[in-house]
Amino acid sequence: MSEIRLIEPVVRFCAVISRHQEARQWAKQRLAERWGELGEKGEPSPFEAGGFYQPEMGDGLTKELIGIAEFADPAGLADWKNVTNEWESEYASLSDHPEPRPLNLDPGYVSQAKLVLATIKDRDHRIYLRDGIFAEVTLNYVGGRWIHHRWSYPDYRTETVASFAANCRSRLRQHLKATGGFRVGVKKTPGVKPSPKV
Repeated sequence: MSEIRLIEPVVRFCAVISRHQEARQWAKQRLAERWGELGEKGEPSPFEAGGFYQPEMGDGLTKELIGIAEFADPAGLADWKNVTNEWESEYASLSDHPEPRPLNLDPGYVSQAKLVLATIKDRDHRIYLRDGIFAEVTLNYVGGRWIHHRWSYPDYRTETVASFAANCRSRLRQHLKATGGFRVGVKKTPGVKPSPKV
């Protein structure tokens, strides 16, 4: 019988995309208020998606990756996406921008081995979580560097993203070393039976 092992925490992050600086600032403030102190911050960079977002978000989009200082359980990914969808709608209702979607928030996480994104769009390489949310392994850490896949978005194939992911991974490894939190077999407590499977 296979032994269930504990799951290591991850660095939660959110991609903040908008043509409006005030929208990106609002998002970062909301992230800090709801998810805690901000950690890693990627360099703002132009966001190009072949015009896919132009009708609802306009031109001249900028993307920023924002890490969260507190480590998180990766099981929360679907919840994070649902919450950021609500924040997008909230900002759209509060702002007077002409675009129907002035702010785009894409949460994900960095573990030791991968960068994972949440999405509402199904594809052959994505795994369904729940509540209409899928997970995609966008980057993997192999041989001391971050590598992308045939499906990885072009804006996640950049040195800016690789540097951001490397900083997140480095901080995570320091935390795991300091706390002895590397994934190991579950230690069974004498006299305590595991909960029955439902």
